[in-house]
Amino acid sequence: MKSLPFFPPRLFEDDRRAILDIIREVGADPSQEFVAGAGAARLEDAVRAINGARYSFACGSGSAAIAVALGAMGVGRGDEVIVPAFGCQPVVDSVVNIGAVPVFADVEPHTFVLDPDAAAAAVGPRTSALLPAHMFSVMADMPALRSLAEGCGLKILEDAATALGAELNGVPAGRWGDAAVLSFSQFKPLGGIGEGGLVLTDDPDIARTLPEAHTVGMDEIVARVVLLRLPQLAARLDRKMEIAARYSDALRILADKGLLQLPPEAPLGRRFHVYAVLTEERDQLREHLRLRGVTTHVYYPVPLPRQPAFTVYAKGAFPHAEAVGRTNLALPVWPGMTDRDVEYVADAVLDYFVGRH
Repeated sequence: MKSLPFFPPRLFEDDRRAILDIIREVGADPSQEFVAGAGAARLEDAVRAINGARYSFACGSGSAAIAVALGAMGVGRGDEVIVPAFGCQPVVDSVVNIGAVPVFADVEPHTFVLDPDAAAAAVGPRTSALLPAHMFSVMADMPALRSLAEGCGLKILEDAATALGAELNGVPAGRWGDAAVLSFSQFKPLGGIGEGGLVLTDDPDIARTLPEAHTVGMDEIVARVVLLRLPQLAARLDRKMEIAARYSDALRILADKGLLQLPPEAPLGRRFHVYAVLTEERDQLREHLRLRGVTTHVYYPVPLPRQPAFTVYAKGAFPHAEAVGRTNLALPVWPGMTDRDVEYVADAVLDYFVGRH
């Protein structure tokens, strides 16, 4: 029986020798710059060249980047920040950790990103910023959110942690807000061997404030490993798009029968990070695939406002976030998969539904 894990096996094996050399070089460097060293500075320059932003600042993690960026934008204790109800817990942690108040808004049911109408309904007199996150294969509706922010006098911090290389209307992810954050943890599109983050901005006032808050710099080994992997980024993203297209071609018959909801046909951003389908038979399908040797992943099964740490901030209903958490199932979509691997996964999904409907 074939075995196909969800996360890439031997993730850094091809770069093993080069990574060991980096560890040796950093450890033996006379400067002993283990944090915020020359490699981190080169990474700032490299990402700025790709993205086109005027300023970039490397941080110790994506969560640290969010906290630093919010502070540099003037968000402080008691200010409200609108966040999506479906997503990654550390995003909300970062808001709470600077003394701000997260206000949850529901997501769009098909794309899983922050619903601009729900965000608009959540704006109040203490609202200071919007924090939309690009999700899986889709960028948030940044034109609508930008219009909302401008109309209400709000800042936007764009969570582009999974969207490096994506574009919307010709504008790169990370260039829509007043500032944006990237993440370089190992399973992000450009992942290293630890935690790392980066703040991007075109705003000189935010840029002037960032170095003052820039107390948790990026690990030098992480920065150099990310730089090592940077030339591979475009090919990796292209291959994931190919895999996603093959899945959709094979599984569209199930979508036509209402058994699966597939990711958008032409995803905003044209980059796949996660290939997640929705089905009311999620748990049964997941077990069927496990027995076929295919490991899957469920993202954020408990919506953020329903998690014990955040219920104190939860107001209202979040039906779309709850539905996505209950029904999503992510299929393997790592670049090293062969076409036969992809066919095997798709056939296993199809086999589950044969004879049941």
